Amino acid sequence: MMKFKNMFSPIQIGPMTVKNRFVVPPMGNNFANSDGTWSDESVAYYGERAKGQFGLITIEATVVHKGAKGGPKKPCLYDDNSIESLKKITDACHEEGAKVSIQLQNAGPEGNAKNAGAPIQAATAIASADGRDIPEEVSTEKVYELVKGYGEAAERAMKGGADAVEIHMAHGYLVNSFMSPRTNKRVDEFGGNFENRMRFSRLIIEEVKKKTEGKIAVLARINSTEDMFGGLDNHDMCAVASYLEDCGIDGLHVSRAVHLKDEYMWAPTGIHGGFSAELVANIKKCVSIPVITVGRYTEPQFAEQIIKMGNADLVAFGRQSLADPHTPQKAMEERLEDLTPCIACLQGCVANMYAGNPVCCLTNPFLGHEAEPLEKAEEPKKVMVIGGGVAGLSAAFIAKERGHEVTLYEAGDVLGGNMRLAAYPPGKGDITNMIRSYIHRCQKDGVKIVMNCEVTPELIKEEKPDSVIIATGSKTLILPIEGIDNPAIIHGSDLLDGKRAAGKKVLVVGGGMVGCETAAFLGEQEHDVTVIEFRDTVGADVIHEHRVYLMKDFEDYGIKEITGAKVCKFYEDGVEYETADGVRHESRGYDSVILSMGFRNYNPLEEKIKDLVPETHVIGDAIRARRALDATKEAYEVASRI
Repeated sequence: MMKFKNMFSPIQIGPMTVKNRFVVPPMGNNFANSDGTWSDESVAYYGERAKGQFGLITIEATVVHKGAKGGPKKPCLYDDNSIESLKKITDACHEEGAKVSIQLQNAGPEGNAKNAGAPIQAATAIASADGRDIPEEVSTEKVYELVKGYGEAAERAMKGGADAVEIHMAHGYLVNSFMSPRTNKRVDEFGGNFENRMRFSRLIIEEVKKKTEGKIAVLARINSTEDMFGGLDNHDMCAVASYLEDCGIDGLHVSRAVHLKDEYMWAPTGIHGGFSAELVANIKKCVSIPVITVGRYTEPQFAEQIIKMGNADLVAFGRQSLADPHTPQKAMEERLEDLTPCIACLQGCVANMYAGNPVCCLTNPFLGHEAEPLEKAEEPKKVMVIGGGVAGLSAAFIAKERGHEVTLYEAGDVLGGNMRLAAYPPGKGDITNMIRSYIHRCQKDGVKIVMNCEVTPELIKEEKPDSVIIATGSKTLILPIEGIDNPAIIHGSDLLDGKRAAGKKVLVVGGGMVGCETAAFLGEQEHDVTVIEFRDTVGADVIHEHRVYLMKDFEDYGIKEITGAKVCKFYEDGVEYETADGVRHESRGYDSVILSMGFRNYNPLEEKIKDLVPETHVIGDAIRARRALDATKEAYEVASRI
């Protein structure tokens, strides 16, 4: 068993001593109040991560200039109103021995003029992407004013009890827009050569140091590379890091990319922990101040090696700290099997952050409820959970942890439901980690698990449960199309589960996420694959960052596409389909046809048993086939109130 000696050694960053190397990086969470103060939920959220033994906790990007508020639930430090609520967070974290850093940000060209009530600003009037506002070019005089805003915000952070501030200089935001020749086309003293492009950063550091009088640590968040042609690459960023050290910065927090390449900012499932580690190591070689590395770290083993090799000094566990706020504590106590893993699905965190909604987490349904901890049931009940997918498993352990007597029934011989099969396509193996962690938690909590048992009304009469949770999931969607019931047609779930084999030349019917991932699975195995889809685009329902890599699989494996095609008839060797102009076509000559048009809810029991057990709940895909995020969310909602 690994002891994580390096991860649990203290470190000095400027005037601040951090007890270990585990860091919570800044992540937008939309828990703040609309007036720019932090809420009680914010306090509970950060406090929980301090209880979990993270040594340094970084508060999400906090707005430093009045006209730069990018979202309705962003905290602000451009006036004194937020100091009191910040103090509650720092007190809660200090109580657990954690240090608190607060990220100071002006989103610049990545901001939102409508939310801010003022034009967004940047080094040059270049929109960050299609559909984004064109920013105003900051006047030379105004640049000097903006510098003061950083100093004042840092002073307020210090008054609010922060041990450090982190100046945001990454991801294409305001400071980064000055730093990079890709976005800075100025010809005043803030444009042109390296020194001029870095002038804004230097002035900010000097101002922040002056206002905080060396009492708190001053860090900078920088990119390891922008991942853009003509932008700052890793060599440039080594020079930037060295320059910032000369400016007096106490530490560097090294992230990666601008939003155009946000698959490197929050990497999806198939990208492994520490995917930017070597780029950060190059920067670490150029400076003598502490360096924080970040990038899809989930388990502490690799983090320990990074510190041991001297490639970084601290490791930030971003989404993993959402999935399991007690990650460091579990590492310290050698309880790694108890970890709830982040599977980088991006469903609850990034999607909600962008939508302005409070973040939540597929694997950790407790996220966002830290202010209302799970209460023991007043009256323990006999609870029957029907279905061993992620909805059933999470409902079972939550109900058990509240003190109920819980039995989970699974009709098959393996747990995990359709989520287990979702782990089979390329790059999705981490999903298995989540399912295993749920099974382990049920076993550890003492949930009784009964396998190979189809629940009937007779069994319910015999067992007499007080409460039933139906989590029977979903089955392959079979639309009323001629020939669809031909036994030669292979269901995608049977293919992934190894129950049926496909021939060399394959037609996958359905080009949503399920069909596309099935096609990639076959492509990786060197089948000749074609996908047919009703919509004009394949993978239209796939989250952007995942889709980037899925479409790369399509390219690498030469997967062909037929789009805008309504399938009217199935044959053993293909299909007949109709295009928008009403013309019918045939695509035939395949060795196998795979049905992957999605899933539909499977709920054979509700009507039969609701009179037997008045307290009957239905959750997850048994209501309607959706995302796993909905399943675990509903499991929490139901199991926490039984």
